[in-house]
Amino acid sequence: MRRDEALPKTYDPASREPRWYAWWRERDLFRPEVNPDGAPYSIVIPPPNVTGSLHIGHALNAVVQDQYVRRARMQGRRALWVYGIDHAGIATQNVVERELARRGLRKEDLGRDAFVEEVWRWKETHGGRIAEQLGGLGASCDWSRPRFTMDPGLSRAVRKVFVELHRKGLIYRGTYIINWCPRCRTALSDEEVEHEETEGKLWRIAYPLEPDAADGTGRDEGAAGAGAQTELIVATTRPETMLGDTGVAVNPSDERHRHLIGRTARLPLLGRALPIVADDFVDPEFGTGVVKVTPAHDPNDYWIGKRHGLAEVRIFDDEARTNELAGPYAGLDRYEARTRVVADLEAQGLLRGVEDHRLPLGRCYRCGTVVEPLLSKQWFVKMKPLAGPALDAVRNGDVRLHPDRWVKVWEHWLENIHDWCISRQLWWGHRIPVWTCAACGHENVSETDPAACETCGSTELRQDEDVLDTWFSSQLWPFSVFGWPDDTEDLRTYYPTNLLVSGPDILFFWIARMVMIAVEFTGRAPFRDVILTGIVRDAQGRKMSKSAGNTVDPLDLIEAYGADALRFTLMFIAAPGTDLALGPERVEVGRNFANKLWNAARFVLGNLGDDYVVGSLEDLDEDRLDLADRWILSRLARTTRAVDAALDEFRPNDVANLLFDFLKHDYCDWYVEWSKARLGGAGAPGAAVDAGTSLQVRRLLVEVLAEGLKLLHPLMPFLTEEIWQRLPLERRGVDSLMTAVWGIPKVPESEDAVASWTAVQGLVTAVRDLRNSIRLPPAEKPRVIVAAADGADRERVERHRDEIVRLARLGTLEIRPEPPARDGFATAVLTGMEVFLDRGSPASRQDERRKLERERERLDRLLRDATRRLENEEFRERAPAEVVRREEEKQSEFRTLLEKLERTLDTIR
Repeated sequence: MRRDEALPKTYDPASREPRWYAWWRERDLFRPEVNPDGAPYSIVIPPPNVTGSLHIGHALNAVVQDQYVRRARMQGRRALWVYGIDHAGIATQNVVERELARRGLRKEDLGRDAFVEEVWRWKETHGGRIAEQLGGLGASCDWSRPRFTMDPGLSRAVRKVFVELHRKGLIYRGTYIINWCPRCRTALSDEEVEHEETEGKLWRIAYPLEPDAADGTGRDEGAAGAGAQTELIVATTRPETMLGDTGVAVNPSDERHRHLIGRTARLPLLGRALPIVADDFVDPEFGTGVVKVTPAHDPNDYWIGKRHGLAEVRIFDDEARTNELAGPYAGLDRYEARTRVVADLEAQGLLRGVEDHRLPLGRCYRCGTVVEPLLSKQWFVKMKPLAGPALDAVRNGDVRLHPDRWVKVWEHWLENIHDWCISRQLWWGHRIPVWTCAACGHENVSETDPAACETCGSTELRQDEDVLDTWFSSQLWPFSVFGWPDDTEDLRTYYPTNLLVSGPDILFFWIARMVMIAVEFTGRAPFRDVILTGIVRDAQGRKMSKSAGNTVDPLDLIEAYGADALRFTLMFIAAPGTDLALGPERVEVGRNFANKLWNAARFVLGNLGDDYVVGSLEDLDEDRLDLADRWILSRLARTTRAVDAALDEFRPNDVANLLFDFLKHDYCDWYVEWSKARLGGAGAPGAAVDAGTSLQVRRLLVEVLAEGLKLLHPLMPFLTEEIWQRLPLERRGVDSLMTAVWGIPKVPESEDAVASWTAVQGLVTAVRDLRNSIRLPPAEKPRVIVAAADGADRERVERHRDEIVRLARLGTLEIRPEPPARDGFATAVLTGMEVFLDRGSPASRQDERRKLERERERLDRLLRDATRRLENEEFRERAPAEVVRREEEKQSEFRTLLEKLERTLDTIR
């Protein structure tokens, strides 16, 4: 790519972005060794699933990470961004099982070892897709250090952690109620269950009472002389689970039912005897105040059963079908069982009513299947001992969450944490390193495969069939990727990492667990700062999902607008921890900004001339600096400081807004425009400009643009590299903008210049707005009067009269202490002054009024049409929501334009 090539008329990201990415990689610019003597800086990517492809959440997350690692690289730091992928146990096994099904096979047909080999083959074929897609986005990961959660080194780390936690008594095996996915046929942790409010039913069922043992009559006067009572009414949202009931519970303080404590009820349909127990957990306000107790199928019932010694009857198998303990209802799907049970209760006269009831329904976070609470023997981690140090890490500032409102959420979860079920009934994953001896029953827990039982020496050992939860291995990510448990150079250099960027939806899946386990095994928090990005939603603010058909594919946006445009837009509309609405059309913000910079660069390069001498901002002749020069240099210095502060304070989205204001508004819209008359023949034919001044103006145009490109490079790397490579600069051995020196340039700053220019800008903007409001043709140069009572304000306007006349395209500019008569003028009020724009002769004003009245009629007609459509109920019901929304936007726009036009008409006399 030759630096002396002229910039094409239009910027084509589709052809330029891949070329620059390949160019960077060929030169190994993503590796930390590009700055071998720099201070270390490291980020580990939240490992995407091996089954995954780039989605808009990945894109947002990657842009923030890239922004920080690219700045660190430009700061001369030894910056390392580690890429890797997660083996994603449930998701990957599901994908490969579906592939087998298409070939008419089940995993059982292959056997465990062959199936695992099949998954490895699938991973080698498909596992690199997301890396390629991240490259298209411009992610500057060090691709020479890829990591995978099932690589040998990371697998060894997983075993070591399991064994150490087991030896400390923090990992144990127990029988508890767990979340079970009948579709994936595996246990899930609490965090892997997504709850949503769902419309359900509340059934009221009569449970017969056994005769009172005191008199054998079946009558019970009760505490308040209630008379004969032969049944209890139980309310439940899951009538099928009554087949596993082993008790009935009431609250001991509930006067309605206290007299029944110690009695026995009979289970309808099956006849099982059910003791009636007293338990404070029962809510007297729910249903009838009487609850059935099913210890094997409800976590709350499980603990009630433990407190009262109730039997545990599990009626569902791993596919949520009823087993032999369900009696005549055996062999049914759980929902088929519900239908049969309700029908039989009704037939036997035991159904006392049904009503609508909203309830939180738990679903598997992977496949969406309704989760079944099941009594099961699983492996667990005791979380309370690990949670304390993680709480302290945030409270004492070792780990800082941005935005800090997440601290309260962090504290609440860790203070109320439950033990973590870590075993999964899968074949793909880290197999639990426990071997049971067939001879003596001893459980051998070992980092390496044991040859014989450590207790009796028998070689008849059988390894646990389950694998570990995927999150168990990914919690080690910040240190296992650097070679832990070995004392490697990478571990010593890059751990702890500097920054983690992630979504708040995995704050507890992953982030909290990383802190807990890192403090436990390394003695240090794994990172200092955590940026929690928002969730990207569609243009209407809805959560994106394939079922809703509202997903936005970032690859489609990159193809249409370019990676830089998408990167810029995501940060321009995002704020950490705040959801953002993104429709494809919003990416035009980034594309338009890129085009603006491209056109400015073409203008600058096209006006350099043959006499241009390469220099720097340090070579400026301060005596030749005028107001605009001093202003743009001051704005450059201020913007550089503001960008640094925004990144240091973990407000990366502010960078996009700061640079939009500086590069688009200050540089392109004002400074380039201001400079045209000072470029001699190139910018303003016939203008007499001193050669030294002209050279300095051109140097300022080049150097200020170059400094702005440095600030923008971490956000828009492709465009900035393309332009920077073409600028005539003192490169000082730097071949790529990626390794150019970051920092505040040494330039003269002037508070007075900023204040004066702000006043000039305000005045010119006011005149431009007045011109637009009365639809003054661009070629027409009106008379303007500025009235300012303060002499200093008048002097400032007078000092910059020529610039104001040129930028506002005026015929004459008068400056007075008193305002003129208002008739015939369009007016605007500024701080300390008032602006009067002459509308021209009475005849021209009447012509203007007639034009505006015709426009008013047109807008009024459009407004009536839009209003009529929106008031049509049939249109609102049948038209797509997007069509209705656009119509509402047009109605609002027409109304606003009409109001503005009416105000303009009121000023024309």
